[in-house]
Amino acid sequence: MCRDILKDVTMTTTYSGPAKLILVDGACISGMASLTTNQRGGINGWGGTFRPDQITTELRSAGEGLQLELPYDRAGTVDVTGMRKLLATQLLMSLTGQGPAPF
Repeated sequence: MCRDILKDVTMTTTYSGPAKLILVDGACISGMASLTTNQRGGINGWGGTFRPDQITTELRSAGEGLQLELPYDRAGTVDVTGMRKLLATQLLMSLTGQGPAPF
């Protein structure tokens, strides 16, 4: 019975801080990331949000296979799964990570 209970426990690791989003064309966009990992029932995954310091046309059309760089030379591959405008000059991007989490 204890094993069944432990199986349903969610283990979470988070990162919140500076990051750089590297677009497919190599453009580097600085900003703030808020990321989390989830491990539930044997399914591993990670994702979160990215708030860029600058908004460019290339950034607005960003999609799959981007790199998210964190401090200390840590990086992971991400896909943009959504965007929404915050205030007049800010954008919040939803990200889904691929492979191991970089934090």
